[in-house]
Amino acid sequence: MQVTIKDIAKKTGVSYATVSRALNGRSGVKEDTRELILEVARKMGYQPNAIARGLVLKHTHTLALVIPDITNPFFPEIARGVEDAASLLGYSVFLCNTNWEANKEKLYLKTLQEKRVDGIILHPSHDVQDNHFLDFQVPVVLLNKIPNVVEYSSIEVDNVMGGFIATKHLIEAGYKKIAFIGGSENSPSNAERKEGYKLALRKYKLPIDESLILSGKFNSESGYHNLKKLIYSGNTPDAVFGGNDVIALGVLHCAQEHGLRIPEDFGIIGFDDIPYASLPQIQLTTIEQPKYQMGRHAIELLMRAIKEEKADEVKRIILEPKLKARKTTREVPNNKAIKY
Repeated sequence: MQVTIKDIAKKTGVSYATVSRALNGRSGVKEDTRELILEVARKMGYQPNAIARGLVLKHTHTLALVIPDITNPFFPEIARGVEDAASLLGYSVFLCNTNWEANKEKLYLKTLQEKRVDGIILHPSHDVQDNHFLDFQVPVVLLNKIPNVVEYSSIEVDNVMGGFIATKHLIEAGYKKIAFIGGSENSPSNAERKEGYKLALRKYKLPIDESLILSGKFNSESGYHNLKKLIYSGNTPDAVFGGNDVIALGVLHCAQEHGLRIPEDFGIIGFDDIPYASLPQIQLTTIEQPKYQMGRHAIELLMRAIKEEKADEVKRIILEPKLKARKTTREVPNNKAIKY
């Protein structure tokens, strides 16, 4: 059973208020009484109640990171940046995984506010259609903006530019029939990467074939089955831009299974640059996101709001994506780049 302040008061024969003042280092307690109280508390194994203290001090020194998929290696790298930055400032971080489920996200956000966390960093699981994110009682920073929502600061990569760069690289490498296999249609980042894909096709005067644009989940199974669907329909592309690296790895698996020579006859590019992408046996060409830095920047934005330094200021940080050309696409012999 947890030892309480009342237990210490009973043991020492002093008042509850005196014990509280002694344990919290406040004045109004004789030095010998303070020493007695601290010694008894130590022997009894007393641990302060952080939640109760937080209610008094208005801060619990806890934060929350809410992400949609802990199995995707993209998100642990963000979490590491968040945790490292928060730890230096004396904050603990709760990690919540929504599994891309809107109802689960809604429940987590409600529970976290009930637990009195000081702030929340949220990667929305979807393009929110209801208003469950509009009644926050604590500061919030988004890791991906929500269309038409301007109340919260956000940090993200330029997804349109990333989609353009990815498709541009495939075109300049000589691929002509390029498919886009993305994640959820309700994901803002997916929509923006698809927009960049279409923008590149238009700039290079290539047709936009809607039959080559598929969606699903942000996982390898979706990439595998969507490419298989194209192959079996007789509409095999000669390259695929995967909405993220995990999708692209599923595409790679399917392509190898069906005997497509990579990168000679079939090119693949992903998005995120997860650790697996650079493994010698994979060497996936991809678009790099500065994941660790995103986590650290999110903490910086959150601290400004928590400490009420321009708390009402909404700031949007957009980071630049970069191409990581590896072995799943051909080399570009003469880069006649068209600027984004």
